[in-house]
Amino acid sequence: MATHRLTRRAVLRGAGAIAIALPWLEIMGEAREARAQAAPAKRFLAVYTPGGTVLDRWRPTGDETRFTLSPILEPLAPVQSRLLVVDGLDMKSGLGEQHQAGIIAWLTGTPQAGAAGRAYGSGPSVDQVIASRISAGQKAKASLQFAVRWATGKSHGLLSPINAVNFESKAPYSPIPPRLDPVEIFTELFGTLNPDAKDDAALRLARKQSILDFLDRRYASLSARLGAADRQKIDQHLTKIREIEESLSKTPVTTSACKAPERVDTSDYNPRTGLNSADNGSIKDTSTDAAIPKVGKLMMDMMVMALACDITAVGTLQWSDTEAKHTFPWLNLSEHHHFYQHDGGFRPAECERICNWYSKQHAYLLQEMEKVDMGGHSLLDESVVFFGSELSDPPSHKKNNMPFLLAGGGGGLRAGRWVRYPNLPHNNLLVSILNLFGDGRTTFGDPSHCTGPLTNLT
Repeated sequence: MATHRLTRRAVLRGAGAIAIALPWLEIMGEAREARAQAAPAKRFLAVYTPGGTVLDRWRPTGDETRFTLSPILEPLAPVQSRLLVVDGLDMKSGLGEQHQAGIIAWLTGTPQAGAAGRAYGSGPSVDQVIASRISAGQKAKASLQFAVRWATGKSHGLLSPINAVNFESKAPYSPIPPRLDPVEIFTELFGTLNPDAKDDAALRLARKQSILDFLDRRYASLSARLGAADRQKIDQHLTKIREIEESLSKTPVTTSACKAPERVDTSDYNPRTGLNSADNGSIKDTSTDAAIPKVGKLMMDMMVMALACDITAVGTLQWSDTEAKHTFPWLNLSEHHHFYQHDGGFRPAECERICNWYSKQHAYLLQEMEKVDMGGHSLLDESVVFFGSELSDPPSHKKNNMPFLLAGGGGGLRAGRWVRYPNLPHNNLLVSILNLFGDGRTTFGDPSHCTGPLTNLT
């Protein structure tokens, strides 16, 4: 078989004027690679569940392509072909206070800075880096952060290193608090999709824009009278206001893929009940706890539709914080998750039941993404979903063999497999996720805990 290549210019020289509208010929192209490079992923979703897992009840059996899901992962069987079980990664960058360092490092790949227990990380979270690439300035929301039953126990309903997952893409990499109120989220994101709404959407939009314009002018005037350090802080604040202003004019358009999710009654759920929490979890809000399953389902439905409606391309869902000091009445578990992990002695059976329930929620999320037709392919096909936690083994707080899952097909991710690695740093996975979105970097987070992208993901 001939190995030489023929350029279009050479053909034109030989054919003279008769080669008008010459078609592309095989001989003109470069030798083809065995597999075409996939288009970059278009959507990213990170899902956090607290407290690691029961590893010997989490790990599948079999080999890479022919494997049986474990008791904890078994609810994911209907979407196994869309799932990539990532095994054998160590969170080497999770240095600091046991739980805090883990949740900070999960998406940033950086150790907890300063004195353990009072500091955050030293870099951006991978979701915000992706958002700056595919969502910020292009979508109504650069990213969305939702949380269910969040800031329990010692954080008392407030943002803290014990519950922070998302960090700004630019220095000083400030933590981003999640949205907690399902009613407020629904109204803001999908209120304009309801043609029968009694309130005037246009009037509300104009009012918000007027208020933001007023704040913009007031802060700009103040900035001129400040020192350099304070001026920088005000300028960063002004940037946030301008981002909000821009997002207000970008409302979702109802299409076959974009529909307001079904609204449910969440009057029995207090999204701010963490403000009244006790350090040891002794104060219980049984009404709010009992509503967690339906609120979590609504949060997932809203996130899926936010992606489908192009409101954003990046999202994060936290099922709790690292303490998870809430009860599970629907599982007949009257103590909080941390009690079953450590406080009451390690209770593997109870922890397994909790982890198995979370797997059911993951399956629902992926199935809902699979249902959304984005024009010949599903929302899941063009997305990357990353499921993770802050540690692997609850009683020891170890962070080796982290229980990570990827799902979807964005960026050429090859799902339906169980891939195992020889205790590589989890920062390598963060680099690989960025690569799926067309970001060509070879390191992410703390470079001393990163050896480059993982192989065998695409």
